[in-house]
Parts: sequence; structure tokens; C-alpha cells
Amino acid sequence: MTGRIDAVTLKAWLSDEGEIALVDVREHGQHGEGHPFFAVPLPYSRLELGLAALVPNPATRMVLCDGADGVAERAARRAAALGYSNVSVLAGGVGAWRDAGYTLYAGVNVPSKAFGELVEHGRHTPRITAAALKAMQDAGEALAIVDGRTFAEFQKMSIPGGISCPNGELALRAGALVPDPGTRIVVNCAGRTRSIIGAQTLIDLGVPNPVCALENGIQGWFLAGLQLDHGASRRYGALPGAAELGALRQRVRALAAARGVAFVSANEVRGWLADPSRTTYLFDVRTPEEHAAGAVPGLAHAPGGQLVQATDQWIGTRGARVVLVDEEEVRAPMTAQWLRQLGHEAWVLEGGIAAASRLADLRDAAPPLLPSPAPIAPGELAKRLREGRVRLIDLRPGMSYRKAHIDGAVWSIRPRVAAAAADRVVPVALIADEPGVAALAAMDLADAGVGDVRLLTGGHEAARDAGLVVVSTPDTPGDMDCIDFLFFTHGRHEGNAEAARQYLAWETALVGQLDEQERGSFSVGAP
Repeated sequence: MTGRIDAVTLKAWLSDEGEIALVDVREHGQHGEGHPFFAVPLPYSRLELGLAALVPNPATRMVLCDGADGVAERAARRAAALGYSNVSVLAGGVGAWRDAGYTLYAGVNVPSKAFGELVEHGRHTPRITAAALKAMQDAGEALAIVDGRTFAEFQKMSIPGGISCPNGELALRAGALVPDPGTRIVVNCAGRTRSIIGAQTLIDLGVPNPVCALENGIQGWFLAGLQLDHGASRRYGALPGAAELGALRQRVRALAAARGVAFVSANEVRGWLADPSRTTYLFDVRTPEEHAAGAVPGLAHAPGGQLVQATDQWIGTRGARVVLVDEEEVRAPMTAQWLRQLGHEAWVLEGGIAAASRLADLRDAAPPLLPSPAPIAPGELAKRLREGRVRLIDLRPGMSYRKAHIDGAVWSIRPRVAAAAADRVVPVALIADEPGVAALAAMDLADAGVGDVRLLTGGHEAARDAGLVVVSTPDTPGDMDCIDFLFFTHGRHEGNAEAARQYLAWETALVGQLDEQERGSFSVGAP
């Protein structure tokens, strides 16, 4: 069933005992400009590609919100076609939420960001300024600067002398990475959250080293006028030995138990997956390399540090069970205890990956098979463009279109693609980075009466290589039309000091915006 609910009803639903998924189906830039605190992003342009993973149980009570432009109703019909049976739409969209007196939060991953600030406030996580850290470096003090971001982020820019060890790996690898207990460990990220969570992870684990977070991370270093490294490749190395691992496993298990984390057997998880009244997520929290080398069907990959940093990208249903899996039973319980504090019912699979591989009927969260538009080769496209017998629509990100696109192509995105087709009689050719994105847009074009939709073989690069004219339009589409791009955050990593200051001010101000319901969803305190 699909219904409409008002903002007051939705606010109450978010505090009751039942599972609920509040999904913002606007595009990435629109979501980042302002959304309800518990809204998880899933743009309509990718809806069917991501819904099964984000909200895996089709019986879940799900509410869709938009900008009161009809996109949520369209998304609700698409969800119903996939078997989702309990879907509602927020009447009046996010504007109605604001008009009811509730806060719309700018930015992304807001619950995780706010949680990081609450941890620093509540646990008094030690921190050090960039200037003080640089002075320690210059004085030759024993320091280990550990970067808790992903390795890809670390390679882009890093603190000189730093080493990559994503937060999800810290508990497992810190002893081998920094064996001297007299060495001070400084954890950094791009801004604040992962610096705080990483440092507090080591403190709660009881490492003998002095530990602190780098205040404001990479941005704090940059704003202090200090130079960054680019292209660094330093990263964590060996795992602890068997004896050290056994002792570490006991310490982590005790810490997780103090947070309410329990271990669960594969048989019990099998029963949970068969229960249509509840949602169960299954996440492999190991490194990308480990997951690639030994992926288990049915387990989504969510590296532990990133799962805490961006929980709303993986867990769409509030009140669901979340089962974490690793190899050695250190990373999963450490991540689970953070998820418990974030308000999620987190568990650890007893026996790790070996146990997961014995689960015969894990829930399949794969996206549905979509009909692909008929192909059109670059040569045929060029001929039709010369003859005026095709409408070329570019579905790549708006910023990619600005940099370079085929002359004659217009930019569009699924919520607006029917309008971009203009004359329904003229065939439409699509350019896309992902076939799935094109397939979804083609479905909406078909609904709008466009009978002939093609997909360019090889995409933009193939057309360019075939000699089609490529042009650049730095101001088209305009900023207001680039609904897939969040201008709010992009400048902070591009050398824009004012953008960095604004971002840090936004992050530190989140705690003051929380109402009683939002703050009460977290459990921050000493274990």
C-alpha cells in the first residue's frame, strides 16, 4: 500500500518500537542542502540499483521524502513494482518537515558526524593542534601519525610522515604498527569525525601509548599554513602474532560486551533471515583486499571505519538487526560496539567468515535485472546527429558534463529526463557512465511516451575516440540545475580556506542543532 503521512506523524513513527526506513529520493546535492536527521539518501536516479541493499526487507515500513515535486510518488510506484508493500510518502516533502518546526540538516552522513562530536564532548577525547604537532615533529619527538581514512583518500593528500591505517583496522593493527608504548599516537582524518573515533577506539582499547586526535585533521593542518603530502603510499603492515592476537581478542570482546554487543551463531542468523517481520543486515567489515580475495555471497562489503563514518549509506532501516563479520573476531566486535552507541542493534557472527560461508541461503540484496536500451554505435550516432534524427541526452554527473561532452548533447538526470526528451517522436540516445542508470532513465522515457531509446555503446569516451566533437561548458548546467552535486562541501579539498572553515564550523555546530529525539538515539559514555 502507498499512503501519505504528515510530518508530525512521521516524527512520532521515528520514535516508536517498529522498524522504519526514511528514504530521501532527491538527488545528492538536494539531500546535502537540507534533510531530516534520520533520512537516508537514495536518489531517484539510482533507486532500483540501491534499494534492495539499503532496505532489504520489502515488508519494511518505508517513508519516501522529496521536494514536493512528485518524485517521491514516482519512486513509490517503482518501489511497489519491486514488491515493497508498506510505502508512504511525506506529504509536502522536506518543506513540510521544516514548516512543522523540525530541523533540516545540511551536509551528508549527518548522524555519524553528530555522533563524533558527541563522543568528543562526552568522552573528552584528547586532541592536539596542527601547530603543536608540527612543533613535536620538528623537535624529533617519538610520534606515529595514523590516518584513519581510506587508503585512496590518504593517497590524495596526507600529513607528512603519516601512515594509512583506516579506523576499522586500528584495533587489530595498532600494536604491530606502533610497538613502542612510549610513542605518541596521533589519529587524523580529513576533518574531525574519524580523528575522534579513531583516537577514542585506541583509548577504549587500552593501548599503553599516549593517544590524541589531530584537531580538525587535514583541514586544520592546511589552515595552519602547513604543507601536505600528495601521492603517499605508506600504510599498515603485519598482523599481530598468535599470542598477541589471542590477548587482543579477549580485550575487544570484553569491551564489546560492555557496550551490549553479543555474538550470534550462523544458525540463529539463518532464522533471522527467514523472519519476514524483521530486517537483518550482513556486513563484511574486512579490508577491500580481503573482501575481493574471499567474498561470501550475501555479505555486503562495509569496511568497519567507513560503516561508522557513513552509516546511512549502508543501513537504511532504523531498528534493524546488523550482523558484522570479520576473519579474527577483533574488527567486527570493535565496529559493532560503535554501532551500538550509534543506536543500532549490532551483533557479531561467531566464527567469522568461515561461519558466514556455511550459511546456505543468505538474503540476496542484488539489484533487479533491468531491460537495457538498444545499443547505438558512435558512428551511427554521429550520422543521426548530422541529420537531426536523434536527441542526445547525457546522463553523466553534471560536473563531468561541464568539463567535456559531445557537441549537441543536453544534460539531464532521471527525475527530469522526460522533459529533456522534448519531442516524443524523435528517437533518444543516452550517454551514461553506468548502464543501470541509463536503463532507469529509459524506463521513465518510455512512460513519457518516447518509443525509441538507445544507449551509446562505449559511452562518452567511445564517442570522443570516434571523432565526435567534444565541447566544454563550465557554467552549463547552471548551479541550480546540478542537483546531483553538493557545492556545500567540494571546495574544502581544493585549497579553498574559507570552504574548509565553513565545513568545520558546520561539523562542530551539529550538536547544538539536535533535538531530544535525535540526541536520544545515541548512547555515548564510558563502557
